[in-house]
Amino acid sequence: MTSTIEPTGTQYTITRGSATATIAEVAAALRGFTVGGVELVQSYPNGMLTPFASGIILMPWPNRVADGVWTLDGQPQQLDVTEPARSTAIHGLLRFTGYRLLERTASSVTLGATVFPQHGYPFHLETSVRYELVDNGLSVTHDVRNLSAAKAPVASGAHPFLTIGDVPAEELVLTVHASTYFDVDDRLLPHGELPVDGTKYDLRQGVRLGGLELDTAFGSVVTVDGAAASLRAPDGREVQLVQDEDHPYVQVFTTPAYPKLSGPGLAVAIEPMTAAPDALNSGLGLSWVEGGSTWNVGWGIRYAGF
Repeated sequence: MTSTIEPTGTQYTITRGSATATIAEVAAALRGFTVGGVELVQSYPNGMLTPFASGIILMPWPNRVADGVWTLDGQPQQLDVTEPARSTAIHGLLRFTGYRLLERTASSVTLGATVFPQHGYPFHLETSVRYELVDNGLSVTHDVRNLSAAKAPVASGAHPFLTIGDVPAEELVLTVHASTYFDVDDRLLPHGELPVDGTKYDLRQGVRLGGLELDTAFGSVVTVDGAAASLRAPDGREVQLVQDEDHPYVQVFTTPAYPKLSGPGLAVAIEPMTAAPDALNSGLGLSWVEGGSTWNVGWGIRYAGF
């Protein structure tokens, strides 16, 4: 188990058997995950700021809030607009926060960060995330304790870019076990949840990643053989997203411009989410945590056939 220093802060490397994972201090980002030397999470060059929110924890909401505005007890709340091009507040309040080390073992690391009351989000939260290498995968658990007197709206997500690193990404087959998707406007804000049946968003039987362009949230996500989504190589190996029942949503984002060590190439983020996009306004999947109470959720990455 080692620690190194990067622009993303201290990085913690954990190992178990042939599996290795690296977690960054900033945003508690999953910086890398390999099994037998094969990348299952896209890497990027050292000395570089996290591209496309790669691997970061999204807390206390994932995705976007329209214009950063929502209503609490009848009163409008104004969050900082952190995506000016679309006038949204994106990916919560800890995207550039340094998490503190809470616990380490050879195969696990637990990091914590505080959400302080602020304009647009007047709540005080203590959050932690634990990464642990387990049999055939990586388990990730989140704890959120509400230190406020009032109940607080909370949701979480993560932004891992999954891969099977010794196979060209275009040859991988993407499967998402979701029966709905969110139709969005030109700011990627949702204006309806629709059935995937008969649309290009029906990924339940698997679709080849090459040529696929998505920045789409999916709902009514179920697990099949324990997986909510997966990437499958032609030889049958799979990397799978697993998530508990508190994660009924998944976002899929493809980009052809990911700065891998080997140069630009196709990449896909498969993101577990406990709530829908713009959940502070719609309430879809939003959890209200009572003052003094703790909220716990979990997800993970599993590999098969390696």
